[in-house]
Amino acid sequence: MKKIILIALSLAISAVAASAQDMAAATETYNNGATALNMSDNTGALQYFRDALTMAEACGEEGAEIVANCKDIIPRVMLSIAKDDLKAGKLDTAVAMLKDAVKVAGEYGNSEVAADASELIPQAYVQEGNNYIKAKDFANAAASYQKAVAVDSSNGMTWLRLGQALASSGSVEEAVNAYTVAMRHGQQANAVKQISNTYIRQAASALKVKDYQAAVDYALKSNEYLENATAMQVAGQASLQLGNNQQAIEYFEKYVAISPNAKNVNDIYYSIAVLSQQAGDNSKACGYYQKITNDPKYGQTAKQQMTALKCN
Repeated sequence: MKKIILIALSLAISAVAASAQDMAAATETYNNGATALNMSDNTGALQYFRDALTMAEACGEEGAEIVANCKDIIPRVMLSIAKDDLKAGKLDTAVAMLKDAVKVAGEYGNSEVAADASELIPQAYVQEGNNYIKAKDFANAAASYQKAVAVDSSNGMTWLRLGQALASSGSVEEAVNAYTVAMRHGQQANAVKQISNTYIRQAASALKVKDYQAAVDYALKSNEYLENATAMQVAGQASLQLGNNQQAIEYFEKYVAISPNAKNVNDIYYSIAVLSQQAGDNSKACGYYQKITNDPKYGQTAKQQMTALKCN
């Protein structure tokens, strides 16, 4: 019996010694992590803290304090590594680390880090999209911005950038949809301007390829969102080509009403005068000829037509 007691006592002493050694190793590893952190070696620190956590968990109650400290610091270090990667432009690794940080922070009950990491994920995608924009790779830029709004659908500026990328890549209706969402999230004025610009670019392109009806339609859509002289000029030119002279007069008059000091205003006055004369509206024709009597290009012709029309 005495021999059995001695054996049991020996085993107990060995267990205590082993436990003490495990705690010492966990503590040393934790301290190594702290040292690495102080030396700005975040990657090395993260591995030390992860190892220390595993060691301390194996020590039961004795390792509880180290466990708690590791669970607090590990998500923070992960977030710091992700931020460093973002600054360095390593967007793929940054996003991967941010996602891991969100997961680990959630498991360890660190809601602050989880929130901060979650907020940075869409910012990383936006940064990626901006890089593609600089490279004029609009399709990939749109893909990056779409990832961003998939994570944070309430950011109006990201929706605006998505619309710009889509418009530049030729996806007009998708761009308008993105701008429309941007309106609902604080970008009303900017989104309206972008939609108007998108449609006027389409109108100009249609006019160039002689798709005159499309030019009119796009120009009118542009003007619906934001009244602008360019849209009215394009609509007038396209209507003239379609033989819709009365509409051309209407659009040209809106053009000069919006932009009375335009460089080409006398060209427009002359067009309105001629079209009005052809339509039999001599009173309007006289009025517009009168406006250009002193113009070096149109003045002589205007005076001759006024004489023919017997303008007052």
